Amino acid sequence: MSTFQRIAAAVNSVVRPMVLSPRWGRLVENRLTVITYTGRRSGRTFTTPVAYKRHDDEVTIKVELPDHKKWWRNFVDQDGPVSVRLQDVERRGKATAVRDARGQVRVNVVLEPSA
Repeated sequence: MSTFQRIAAAVNSVVRPMVLSPRWGRLVENRLTVITYTGRRSGRTFTTPVAYKRHDDEVTIKVELPDHKKWWRNFVDQDGPVSVRLQDVERRGKATAVRDARGQVRVNVVLEPSA
């Protein structure tokens, strides 16, 4: 595990519970959330905190330092299933990762209609 990965894991271990907390989550719920997905190769379930922007039933996640992160690669060239927690409600959707000409990565999630 690289130094960056160790630092990211430590930060995520603090941010994830904060985002999920009924008390602190309300302070950040319009900017931070958690996504849950299944690893393409491992088949394991992962939950990771992310910064996001939402417009109706679309969520955009800008991946900072994408070359140091691997999670977004589960959604390259495919609509991968993902769960996004929005205002204390788990919403399912399909995610696709796109790298632009400048090397920036965005994961676009189209949410399923809410029940």
